[in-house]
Amino acid sequence: MPNTPLANILVIISGICWTIVYIDIIRKGFRDKTCGMPLFALGLNIAWEFLYSIDGFFINKEFIFVQCIANFVWALFDVIILISWFNYGKQYLPEKAKPYFVPFSVMALATCVAAQLAFYLHIDSVVIASQYSAFAQNLLMSVLFLTMLFTRGNTKGQSMLIAVCKCIGTLTPTILGGFVESFNIYIILTGGFSFVFDIIYIYFINEFNKELK
Repeated sequence: MPNTPLANILVIISGICWTIVYIDIIRKGFRDKTCGMPLFALGLNIAWEFLYSIDGFFINKEFIFVQCIANFVWALFDVIILISWFNYGKQYLPEKAKPYFVPFSVMALATCVAAQLAFYLHIDSVVIASQYSAFAQNLLMSVLFLTMLFTRGNTKGQSMLIAVCKCIGTLTPTILGGFVESFNIYIILTGGFSFVFDIIYIYFINEFNKELK
């Protein structure tokens, strides 16, 4: 990562925005008695954050120390969000699936861990593996948040603050990894489509909020 003012600013903005996302998802989730993050997005996040914080602290140590701390703190936030899933997530399963809520949730989390390990073990560079898996999961997350909004038909556990900060939190590393560090078409495409879905999500969060007034 180039140690330039622009790069540092983009990293800081992204870190602040994602921290706000996690905190508001926790706040809204327990207030509204729901889980504000889709299960597979949550599983991929937890797996990524624990995997690369552990790698950064103890194994390859290719990440800057501050990033490792941020990853670990975000993982702890996600654990709290996961608690909200096990407390309130059962209501979102079809009736016939509700008896299998726990095994389904465990299988989903195991699948997310396997997906992250596939990137980690297949790609030689830990930094590149972390980037490519992060942008893949961010694109999926953007799609899943929009799907969650329409499936639930309400904004419980969600907010405009979450939507906007999630958008900025993904856009800034897209600019950094896709243009500032180097021209990376993978990051540009995955980050670009994440941005498109995030903008759509922001629009419909606003439309849902209008209906509540």
